[in-house]
Amino acid sequence: METNRQKKIGGVLQNDLVDILQGEVRKNGLTNLVISVSKVVVTTDLGVARVYISVFPQNRAEEILAAVKSNMPLIKHDLSQRVKLQLRKVPNLAFYIDDSLDYIEKIDNALAGKENPITNRELLEKRRRS
Repeated sequence: METNRQKKIGGVLQNDLVDILQGEVRKNGLTNLVISVSKVVVTTDLGVARVYISVFPQNRAEEILAAVKSNMPLIKHDLSQRVKLQLRKVPNLAFYIDDSLDYIEKIDNALAGKENPITNRELLEKRRRS
């Protein structure tokens, strides 16, 4: 259960990280790429912030995640300049790909009957193996 302080700090970090990441995309001239920060979870000691990013198109997600992780010191410095009046110490950042949209799509397909094992026997075999 997150405290109100954790939620507020997560919200502040989320807004600023969105500005930083989208600014870098625009500055580098990358076209057809959308990066959004879907959630920021801050630990109870406020030392680590887990940042979940969504990337569209999905096939470039791993490449973008690697680029973000390699530029983490610069991102943290830029973030610290933005929140220096709100936070004493900027938490360490840990970036992850947010796959909740894929998970929701799988559930929607299952509920819509697109993955019906009665009509498509191959799905039943695939599920039995895993």
